[in-house]
Amino acid sequence: MKFKKDNRITASSVSLKQFLAIFAAMIFTCGSHHIVYLRYLETQPDKQNALPGVLLGLLLAVSLIGALIIGIFKKVYFDKPVRTIADVAKKVAEGDFSVRIPPHRKDGKKDHIEVLIEDFNIMVKELTTIETLKTDFIANVSHEIKTPLSVIQSYATVIQDDNITPAERHEYGKTIVEASKKLTELVTNILKLNKLESQEILPVSEPYALDEQLRECVLNYEELWDKKNITLVGDDIEEVTVNCDRTLLELVWNNLISNAIKFTDEGGTITLTLKKENSLAVVLMKDTGCGMSEVTAAHVFDRFYQGDTSHSTEGNGLGLALVKKVIALIGGEISVKSLMNEGTTIAVKLKI
Repeated sequence: MKFKKDNRITASSVSLKQFLAIFAAMIFTCGSHHIVYLRYLETQPDKQNALPGVLLGLLLAVSLIGALIIGIFKKVYFDKPVRTIADVAKKVAEGDFSVRIPPHRKDGKKDHIEVLIEDFNIMVKELTTIETLKTDFIANVSHEIKTPLSVIQSYATVIQDDNITPAERHEYGKTIVEASKKLTELVTNILKLNKLESQEILPVSEPYALDEQLRECVLNYEELWDKKNITLVGDDIEEVTVNCDRTLLELVWNNLISNAIKFTDEGGTITLTLKKENSLAVVLMKDTGCGMSEVTAAHVFDRFYQGDTSHSTEGNGLGLALVKKVIALIGGEISVKSLMNEGTTIAVKLKI
């Protein structure tokens, strides 16, 4: 198996210092035993026939010392860092993501062990982030589910009272239906997001008219923008054919259109444009709504993030997270520009 060279490694497998230390020890050992052997022959000339036995003893002694040197070398430069990594890995496996491994070398250079330690620390850091996201996700889901369930439970209890009027009973029933719809939408979005992130949903590309899809999606929300007396401008929509997943992109446009309507005040304007720029289809969704601060715009695609709490009852903060994931999955780009009290423009770029 051929291994790819890692450019981060700046130290040789065995440094010159380590090689010279082993070489000097071997020379000293062999030289010492050679001198001892010569002196032995000078003092015992009648024991020349003992040469093989003495050589064997000398060989055993040199081998023993060499083995000790190599053993010490292995213990210091291999066993110790590997044991440290193993101990820290055990703590990580037990759920402690705060541990880190300090550098083993003192000269600032990197060998394979140092690179392994560096990658291990990066891995633990990423696991810490994932664990935090998981905890936040569970907390947010629990909160979002708890709210409509509380509404359903409260109004279901009140509706059992025989003293309320039919009109009140009808109104309470309507509230229960709305809360259950919100709960269903939340669970559906969570399942969709989970499938997208685990790649259980893969894009199935096909050529189709993007301009026609945009018009159809806009017409689906005609009742909502009519109700708020919003002017929807869609005159600048060019004929563009894209090769994308129709169903996934429909989810994108529905979320963007509903968001624009939600955050645009009565009598406002939403402008939708579609243009072909080189090999890209560029969709712009511009509204004259309340706009966003820089902080909100930076987090607008995060799960459960809702910068404008005045509209928090109208969504669950998962729509734009779904949009971002879909656009990334099909290889597109999405960006947002916004100014407080001046409106928001969201740009989507797709490869034609």
